[in-house]
Amino acid sequence: MTDPIADMLTRIRNAVSARHARVDVPASKLKGQIARILQDEGYIQGFKVIDVPAKRPGKAGRQVVRLFLKYGHGAERVISGIERASRPGRRV
Repeated sequence: MTDPIADMLTRIRNAVSARHARVDVPASKLKGQIARILQDEGYIQGFKVIDVPAKRPGKAGRQVVRLFLKYGHGAERVISGIERASRPGRRV
């Protein structure tokens, strides 16, 4: 994946459009901080970093950031639009 932040925002956008209560994104420190900012600004109810066990024995588990989405009165979307403002630059 070339842009994990854009992937996170796309997952949030799709979950809000489908009116899901929560969405999981692969964990990183940066995504955890973005989730904290979204919570502090009132766009999500909260978030947790969760350990997901491996599906096959002998494989390592992974972590996900679970975002609990927030809806207003009458299931009105709190997040109406979310997009990445800048794109990753070319690496040399």
